[in-house]
Amino acid sequence: MALMPVADALAAILAGAEPLPDEMVPLDAAYHRVLARDVAALRTQPPQAMSAMDGYAVRASDASSINAKLKVIGEVAAGRPFGRALGPGEAARIFTGGVIPDGADAVVIQEDTVAEGDGVTIRDAAIKGRHIRPAGVDFHQGDVLLSAGSRLTDRDLSLAASMNHPKLPVRRRPKVALLATGDELVMPGSTPGPGQIVYSNGYALRALAQAEGAETIDLGIAADTLEATTAGIRRARDLGADILVTTGGASVGDHDLVKTSLDAEGVAMAFWKIAMRPGKPMLHGRLGAMRVIGVPGNPVSSYVCTLLFVVPLIRTLSGRKKIHEMRESALLGRDVGANDVREDYLRARLEKRPDGMLIATPVNRQDSSLLGNLAVAGALVIRAPFAPAAPAGSPCEILRLPD
Repeated sequence: MALMPVADALAAILAGAEPLPDEMVPLDAAYHRVLARDVAALRTQPPQAMSAMDGYAVRASDASSINAKLKVIGEVAAGRPFGRALGPGEAARIFTGGVIPDGADAVVIQEDTVAEGDGVTIRDAAIKGRHIRPAGVDFHQGDVLLSAGSRLTDRDLSLAASMNHPKLPVRRRPKVALLATGDELVMPGSTPGPGQIVYSNGYALRALAQAEGAETIDLGIAADTLEATTAGIRRARDLGADILVTTGGASVGDHDLVKTSLDAEGVAMAFWKIAMRPGKPMLHGRLGAMRVIGVPGNPVSSYVCTLLFVVPLIRTLSGRKKIHEMRESALLGRDVGANDVREDYLRARLEKRPDGMLIATPVNRQDSSLLGNLAVAGALVIRAPFAPAAPAGSPCEILRLPD
């Protein structure tokens, strides 16, 4: 099978993907969930004109001159509206959040008055509308303030509460199952035997998926047998995974059994091998409703493939508006050689010059097994197939790595 271009591979993965069904959740469970429908305000905020300061509600025409004296006829506190209208020469003591009495059209702040028994002297002229929050200054009933496809922030939750929504309609979280393969893998904290390595891929991949709002299922490490690999695939299906990500076992060696197991389970394979570096031995197929993405076992390859392909799929199933990360322009911090048939994603340190220009310096060793270099990288420098050699200072295209 010929190598598939990166853009075609992503299009194949996203083909037919639709947002998952919606569900109603309480506000406290809605943080970082994706709205399934537009949400309109159920009330007007504020519902009536209210004072923005502590002071006195007055008629501006009565308090337009310095040393004007007014009779105080009562008090207005937040939540306790005044029972009557202000007449000529009258004022009402008012506190922040208090409803402006009928007849009043200004508030004189406390610092600009002098209280004298049942009267008050104005020390700064009132201005009509000053220190008053008009009804609906924030929003009106029926205003659509939260839109479908938005990932809810902490501020959105506060806004939704003010709109009088105790619950919100959100998309179901995609379930992402992760199955590692390989007899050589041992868990962190173990003592590796001869030829064994400590398993690391799953921690980054699960974190990536969780950061995108997915639920994750850890299927552990399958031994290099057809039976163990097949059992892991079946378990993902039985647990209702929307996405199964396998790591390792997707190459052409005798012990690389993922593709064989997927074929045996009836997975409709869309592609196997793509024209990118790192990540060439990547596969994708469907098992019923479950989408399967097999990423390479090398840790850098597995991470880059998950970032480029699994993250957009999670976002699509979540109903997100924003599916793809924006690429940015930068300047190369060192020379890079000519590229071959595969699209390159070079791990690079990222700096910003005083003039704001980004400098992306590819690390010296781009081996896909080197986690240390991935950990210090801030971006991937994207090199198109057959791109010519480029000296330091040349423009380049980058994709920032998640913080």
